[in-house]
Amino acid sequence: MNPSPAPADTPTPLQRITALRSATTPFALISRGNGVELLTGTIADVQQLADIPLHDDAGSAREVLAMVPFNRIRERGYAALDDGAPLRCLLVDEHSSLPLAQTLDALPKQLPRVHDAGFTTSDEEYARIARQVIDREIGTGAGANFVIRRDFTGRVDADPRTTALAWFRALLERERGAYWTFAIVLGDLVAVGASPEAHVVARGGAVTMNPISGTFRHVNGQPDPAAFAEFLNSTKETEELFMVVDEEMKMMSQVCSSGGRISGPRLKRMSRLTHTEYVLRGASQEDPRRVLRQTMFAPTVTGSPMQNACSVIARYETSPRGYYSGVAALFSPEAAGGHELDAPILIRTAYLRDGMMSVSAGATLVRHSDPLSEAAETAAKVSGLLRAIGVDIATAPIGATAAPSAGPSAPPAGSTAPGELSSTEVEALLHARNSRLAAFWLQRQPALSTRKALRAPFTGFTAVVVDAEDRFSTMLAHQLRHLGLDVEVVAWDAVTEARITSADLLVAGPGPGDPRDRTDPRIARMRQLIVHRRAAGRPLLAVCLSHQLLALECGLDLRALDEPHQGVQLSVPVFGADARIGFYNTFAARVAPGTLHAGGAEVAADPVTGVVAALRGPGFASVQGHLESVLSTDGLTTLTRLVAQALGHSKPRLESAPVAPAVR
Repeated sequence: MNPSPAPADTPTPLQRITALRSATTPFALISRGNGVELLTGTIADVQQLADIPLHDDAGSAREVLAMVPFNRIRERGYAALDDGAPLRCLLVDEHSSLPLAQTLDALPKQLPRVHDAGFTTSDEEYARIARQVIDREIGTGAGANFVIRRDFTGRVDADPRTTALAWFRALLERERGAYWTFAIVLGDLVAVGASPEAHVVARGGAVTMNPISGTFRHVNGQPDPAAFAEFLNSTKETEELFMVVDEEMKMMSQVCSSGGRISGPRLKRMSRLTHTEYVLRGASQEDPRRVLRQTMFAPTVTGSPMQNACSVIARYETSPRGYYSGVAALFSPEAAGGHELDAPILIRTAYLRDGMMSVSAGATLVRHSDPLSEAAETAAKVSGLLRAIGVDIATAPIGATAAPSAGPSAPPAGSTAPGELSSTEVEALLHARNSRLAAFWLQRQPALSTRKALRAPFTGFTAVVVDAEDRFSTMLAHQLRHLGLDVEVVAWDAVTEARITSADLLVAGPGPGDPRDRTDPRIARMRQLIVHRRAAGRPLLAVCLSHQLLALECGLDLRALDEPHQGVQLSVPVFGADARIGFYNTFAARVAPGTLHAGGAEVAADPVTGVVAALRGPGFASVQGHLESVLSTDGLTTLTRLVAQALGHSKPRLESAPVAPAVR
């Protein structure tokens, strides 16, 4: 539903805002451009995303704004501390458009005072937790990156509705570059924010996601040119963004029949920060509620792999997240039928309840993270919001760069040339990043229905991909479908003997954890599948964790790397050809340098270190890296070679045949 201008006899913005201050009507004020949208209606709390009531009792489509708390991640079977925060819906009765200038004039100008404000976790304590996550989780193979939050709180004595309206006005005037600026008051749920990031948008059969990562703090409202160039060239910042792109591409491959296509990178300029971002696009006819469910929640606020990231969050965060890192999901009826979805992430958002304000922020912890710098980043992320609503905050722990107020002289939103760098220089620095990305994911992917005309090399073969709790399996399945196979993805604890034996190719997928841990049921099951499949002489492809398990079965030495390979691109030998591949591993198999055969397998290993990149033998092949990763520029070529090896062909089949529908 597109908001339409109000008729001449309807209340003015001043009258509408005055009514909102004095009444108890649930409302949402949203700015997604130059104007302001006002939504009013009634509240309904539902249990699950599928219960969001997109139709009324008569069956007519209606508009719904849903506030989705982080605890809803449990719908996907992932861990979350539960505070009982409801999935609260505003069933929209009226959606109108208000002029920005008149709305600003009507909103309260006086900002309420916030007392006793500060972080509930000190910089030093946050840094200590960050170090534990880096050492104990990333350092032991639990994942590539994790986002741990901390909270800034304060006491507000003013009326909550008036406070929300005043904060909304302040953000409209003082923050820039937000995707949504909003004030949402649904009973005792009061949320005001300026979110920079669209999590997922589904509109007209297209799905878009917008991963943002990498944070540069401004000084005196302007990025320092030399420091900004260093930021754009930073390995840490670049890899951090690539990792979240990989994680969101897993989601795109799950909800879009043609996978996803990457465009960018671009800059997201805020008042006191500049972020880097990509845009992912794909085609989908899924119910938008399912699209939202399958993409809960953004890796930029959780980590990767997603399932294990949620477990890490539950271990290291001492309180539930509430709505932080959830989404505000606006479902609007489309003229052609169905609903479009617009869902920003609930970050840079202040909540007000029982006289207490709270704002949360997290930093993405990776293997190269400096814990105190990450603490500084959390402070910088909330500083724009807090200063806009009248709360001064020091954003410079030891060793960090301060971020004073941008002031009126700051460049306009959307500027692509911060500081003294020209637009051409910035574009060149950004574009250089794409030389490390796989062309496969930068190009438009054909739909499944058209692949029979592509002479795909493995048309007519079937495959089962066993998901070992890393949704890289969905990207791998998409690439296998691109090669012509009919693919089914099955969870490790749901795969049956019938599925295993019926598939032409069993793909044992990647996952987190220590492959040497025989007490882990997931590790034990994956090892069992690999042993049985190999013993039966049936085609097998093993990836990352499963490659390590295969290496153990071949009697190879397996131990932790001196430094984890999490989100890095390496050039490795793969049976006569060097391949640039993305790696997400803490453990690796090793052989004596120069070893070519071991345990009944041919070995492809680094000639100096002996670290094993791949194995192959009669009816099987394996690879340590992620050929499906956006970092694998030689991924599809290498995957084709290894699948051909596993299927027992000296070269891929080239004849064309109809492609059977994929089983999902």
